[in-house]
Amino acid sequence: MFKIGEYVVYGNTGVCKVEDITTMNMVGTEKEYYVLVPVYNKNGRAFLPVDNTKVVIRPVLTKDEALKLIDTIPQIEEIPPVNDKGREERYKELAKTCDCRSWITIIKTIYVRRQERMAQGKKVTSTDERYFKLAEDSLYSELGFAMDMDKDDVSDFIKERIDV
Repeated sequence: MFKIGEYVVYGNTGVCKVEDITTMNMVGTEKEYYVLVPVYNKNGRAFLPVDNTKVVIRPVLTKDEALKLIDTIPQIEEIPPVNDKGREERYKELAKTCDCRSWITIIKTIYVRRQERMAQGKKVTSTDERYFKLAEDSLYSELGFAMDMDKDDVSDFIKERIDV
């Protein structure tokens, strides 16, 4: 169980602070809920049952974990080539994990696809654009938070660190 004041990653909402743990009466039963405040949307609030098993909630990476993850980016593989429908299904599966390595897999896959399509004179697909943005926002938000830097600076930091 998380404690009030801790920071967690909650599904695709991203990094949230556990503002409170409260009891709510729902359909005749009392249940404990986390009250979560998204770090990058201070006006937002999310209420999540403490015993939730459907949506990922996990601790935010530490700074050391974030740096180690960044160092492993070159070894993280892209999604093997599949048809468009299969690729989107794989993006969905990876996105549901809310795991930083999964976000990196999506980003690397779409980056390579984007380069290939542009070389062929083709545009990037809307599916690729959508998942690329989701993956970048999710990854950079968590890494930025973990390393105490602006999420807009994370991409450049990664490039410098892994010498891309």
